[in-house]
Amino acid sequence: MRKIISAVVAISMTGTLLTGCSGAGKQEPTTGLANTETVDSAIENAAAVEDSSGFLYTGEAPITEEGGTIKIMAQESNYPNVDISKAPIVLKVFEEAGVEPAFQLMDYDAYPTEAAPIIGSGDTDADIIKTPDNDPNQVYIKSGLFVPLDEYFDYMPNFTAWLSQNPVEKAELTAEDGHIYYVPGINVADDYQPCLMYNQVWLDKAGKEAPATLDELVELLRYFKDNDMNDNGDASDEIPMSVMAEFLPYMFGPAFGLDLVSGFQADDAGNVTYAYADSENYKKYLEFLNGLYKEGLLEADYAGLDRDTVIDRISKDLTGVAFDFSWAMSMMYSNVLPYYDGTEATAFVGVAPLSGEQKGFYVGRNALSGMYGVSTKSPQIELAVKFLDYAMSDHCQDYYQWGFEGESYVVNSDGSREYTEQGNDNDWLQQLGINPAFVLPASQSVEATDILVADWHARINRELRQYIRDPWPEIYATSEESDTANLYMEDIQKTVDESTPDFITGKKNLDADFDAYIDKLDSLNLAEMIEVRQSQYDRYLKALEQ
Repeated sequence: MRKIISAVVAISMTGTLLTGCSGAGKQEPTTGLANTETVDSAIENAAAVEDSSGFLYTGEAPITEEGGTIKIMAQESNYPNVDISKAPIVLKVFEEAGVEPAFQLMDYDAYPTEAAPIIGSGDTDADIIKTPDNDPNQVYIKSGLFVPLDEYFDYMPNFTAWLSQNPVEKAELTAEDGHIYYVPGINVADDYQPCLMYNQVWLDKAGKEAPATLDELVELLRYFKDNDMNDNGDASDEIPMSVMAEFLPYMFGPAFGLDLVSGFQADDAGNVTYAYADSENYKKYLEFLNGLYKEGLLEADYAGLDRDTVIDRISKDLTGVAFDFSWAMSMMYSNVLPYYDGTEATAFVGVAPLSGEQKGFYVGRNALSGMYGVSTKSPQIELAVKFLDYAMSDHCQDYYQWGFEGESYVVNSDGSREYTEQGNDNDWLQQLGINPAFVLPASQSVEATDILVADWHARINRELRQYIRDPWPEIYATSEESDTANLYMEDIQKTVDESTPDFITGKKNLDADFDAYIDKLDSLNLAEMIEVRQSQYDRYLKALEQ
């Protein structure tokens, strides 16, 4: 899909009708990918000007001579022992900018549900707000909650330069009205993505290779469950698989031909479907998980499993299979094994995806992540805009990716970098504030990650790239499409979220209740939502044909 977006952007330079148009090329462009004149003009005409206090900000620190406080509403770190608001890297950015920080932070996992009503009601005095999602339906934009940043591009030299260098992301960020409202963080899209991992020591003890199919996985899980894999004399304390509920769609959906991570998907003929309403393959997916649950291969309280518990089990050598972001492979899982010596042979090792009736794949991520906007209620919009610009600058990105020279990394004589012994301590590095995407628009770095992880881990990451499939793209919808999504998707998603665990655990009977589940989705106007996604996808294909 990113290749498609790139083609769309290239076509846009010749004036061809693009994905943002309303309908199949018969109306004027109305969405982000097509309506870029406002942003293009703002970038072209941007020139550094003095702010209301007479200070000229040129993209470097400080951003003001008068000081002040910037209030940011965002997330706490997903590391429970890290106070990201006091992390040295974060504080350094504020110190150089010449302003003080004031954070309104919420629990990392709860942020999407807790922040949304606060933002929607305007019940915050934060200058800068991290949105709970990428605002794909422009809910916050239409509500007038955020400042059109292109109207302040004279104060954003770093951001305007970045937009010029990244036309795909610029197109994705451009809203229906032609304005840009958010400064994003950037994910690596194909590297260090969620993947299946096995305890290599357990695999070797079992005399088995990493499973390539669902059937081989079941066989292996049964073996782990029935044998004393940790050699402690107790064959009953092994937990064959420790996978958090949020990763089950990543791990098993593709084997059934389903992208359950994105939800909507298109086949080779360009036909869009909703994976959770696939009456044949989604039912098979649920039947498979229900089978694992009945055998005890998927634990009874799987829905309550969190990363800390998984790490604790691994540290006690109690589990043999995991699924998580690749980062965990050597940095959170292998390194706590009691016998890990830094080699692949003693590690939790990432492998190719499982296949079933369909060839397996891994779902990657969209590049845009962590949208930051300036509140229209801010009494100091100019200062907030300048801080957001400085916070996303290359200078600050260097802090986010590497930390501090001489402390977390050193520069070698050939100009290459490597982490210090202290920098290789992940717990210490997280406390330093590395990649503070929870509170600032940070971009991830493959180079910095390759150096930080074990050599075998970096090699496996490169090997796994071939299995990564792009998710459904995040492109702003037309007003009509947004209205449809806002009207129907919440109830559709709620039905899926409530029904899935019931089918997996057997609370609902697949034979007796699955048809009613499909009927419920139909009654919630799923067909109209599919039409919306089909129109969007058709616009991509049409743009490619030009």
